Amino acid sequence: MKPYTDDQLLVLLNDIESDRVERKQSFRNEETRKKARQAVCAFANDLPNSNLPGVLFIGAHDDGTPSNEQITDRLLQSLADMKTDGNILPMPVLSVEKRVLNGSEMAVVTVMPSDLPPVKYDGRIWIRTGPRRAIANEQEERILNEKRRHKNLPFDLCSIPTAKLTDLSRTIFENEYLPRAFAADVLEDNNRSYAERLASCKMIVSPSDQTPTVLGLLTIGKSPQDFLPGAYIQFLRIDGTELVDPVIDEATIGGAVVEMLRRMEEKLRAHNHTAVNIESNATHEINQTYPVDALQQILYNAVFHRTYEGTNAPIRVYWFNDRIEISSPGGPYGNVTSENFGQPGITDYRNPNIGVALKTFGFIQAFGRGIAIAQRAMERNGNPKIEFITSQSAVVCTLRRRA
Repeated sequence: MKPYTDDQLLVLLNDIESDRVERKQSFRNEETRKKARQAVCAFANDLPNSNLPGVLFIGAHDDGTPSNEQITDRLLQSLADMKTDGNILPMPVLSVEKRVLNGSEMAVVTVMPSDLPPVKYDGRIWIRTGPRRAIANEQEERILNEKRRHKNLPFDLCSIPTAKLTDLSRTIFENEYLPRAFAADVLEDNNRSYAERLASCKMIVSPSDQTPTVLGLLTIGKSPQDFLPGAYIQFLRIDGTELVDPVIDEATIGGAVVEMLRRMEEKLRAHNHTAVNIESNATHEINQTYPVDALQQILYNAVFHRTYEGTNAPIRVYWFNDRIEISSPGGPYGNVTSENFGQPGITDYRNPNIGVALKTFGFIQAFGRGIAIAQRAMERNGNPKIEFITSQSAVVCTLRRRA
């Protein structure tokens, strides 16, 4: 994203009729933060199809004059967090910087048009037409859906030509997914058809082409493995430290991602021993062989970041007596390399829309923090740090038991 020059920013700042500009005096209270996120969402949707970045100015009045807001590092970090805090989905592409305009400091948030519209904030699709910011109506939502069809889509939005609309579960979509994906008032006022709702959530290509997408099959598919044979988890509990040692429990866990994760979590809980220490502290202390948070985060990451394209390999969870190995097909992706894997702030997303589905169902709270949460949980529980081995074909995470 090439930064705007000061002259370009001044032109935008002073253009009160532009559909690519929003100004806020501060970012201090909850109402202002909500409106700022609405603006980011609207810029990402780019309904006018300008294909140009939108700009949110913090520290400016509506007429563009400075409000003399103090621009601190903490403010800039709070603005940057709008990208990954999980409130705007799919995640927007934005940059945050401090600039001096009209003789005063301002925070400048530059938002790129999304390749994956419609983008939602708080379960609502926000748009800009001229200086107006509003929730998209049915026709505007259709326009955003059509825009997406002509982009270079990630694999999780590709269609599966052999799949049919009947391969998706309408019950799961309407009773579980929709109430989590959209605000209640939006659903109440929504006159969209079943196909239009599916298309808006990217579960099918469009209302006129009702072919399920990879996302649709993995999220609400009745039997996704019929079309994506490797989209399952293979679990082994091995009584020993080598793969050739006796297997005392095994399972092949398939289904849509929610069913798969819930069943896998049950399996992990069943094997995770809990001990209560009543001697070392005034209050009793509950210790587990492996902290639940670490197991969950690494499992969610495996489902989120694995490759589903061109492989029949499953996610493998092998539980040995001294460790757990979780192997995810597909190596590091995009900005993430073997050298920087797991470092704070280094993220990229092979399956951004699967991430949206996991966030919608509550498995992910915010993006880019899973490994850090897992490492902290291991440290607090007395386990060694998680080890990662990466290659072009897989990422293997090893969690070692506490002493």
